[in-house]
Formats: sequence, structure tokens, C-alpha cells
Amino acid sequence: MTAELVFVDTNVLVYARDSREPKKQQRAEEWLDHLWRHRSGRLSLQVLQEYYVSVTQKLKPGMEPDAARRDVRDLWHWMPPSSSVGLLEAAWALQDQFRLSWWDALVLASAQLAGCQTLLSEDFQHGQRFGEVRVSSPFRASPENDA
Repeated sequence: MTAELVFVDTNVLVYARDSREPKKQQRAEEWLDHLWRHRSGRLSLQVLQEYYVSVTQKLKPGMEPDAARRDVRDLWHWMPPSSSVGLLEAAWALQDQFRLSWWDALVLASAQLAGCQTLLSEDFQHGQRFGEVRVSSPFRASPENDA
């Protein structure tokens, strides 16, 4: 049996590096460890860009750019789908259908195009479904029971 593909939103990656919220950091780390072990994590170029900016410029204390770049290079193995006109069209359709912000629609479209069954994020309602993609909050579900 193959592992369920899980699209990871930026906030989960950032929490794994944010020592100001130890409980969220621990849970984010558990999820990321699970996804690495099962080779089931996916993300997008948008998520990688947002992660880099967040951990180097917004976190206090922030990460050094070289350390953040190593993270981004490692996460590249999670096969970000290439950006395309199809991604934009899919995001526009989701934005209109569900009245999402542009950035949330783009994340959701990327998850769908990557073939993910789960979108791991705290920016959407836990349990909400968008077609074949179900939202799971990393802080309401554990990796062993949800992925």
C-alpha cells in the first residue's frame, strides 16, 4: 500500500522552526518526520518561497539565510509541481468557487495538481473538503491517525 500524499502549507514548515511555540513546533516536527519517513510530503515553489522569507525575515530570532537555503534545498525533494498556466487556471476556478484568497487558492490548486489527498494547514477549516483534497490541521490530527 502506498502512503497518502500530503501537501504541506508554509505555516507547518515555519512552526517546525519557531521555538516561540513549543507545542506547535513539536507537532509540526512530528508531521515532517512522518512525511520524510513515508516519502509522502509534497509542496510548491510558492510554499518554499514563503518559507524562506518567513524564517529569515519574520521569525524572531530568524534563521541564517544559509541554513534556510539548506532547508529549501532538502525540501525540493518533495517534488514541487512546476508552475504553469494550468495552475493559474485551477487556482482561479477554486478562488471563484470557494471564495478563497488568491494565495490559499494557489496552495489548494498546487495540492490538487500534485495528486495529494490531504492539505496539511491551519489556514483552512479542519476537515473541509475541496474535491479530492481534505484539509487537516497539524494541531488537531496526528500523523499516525490522519495520514
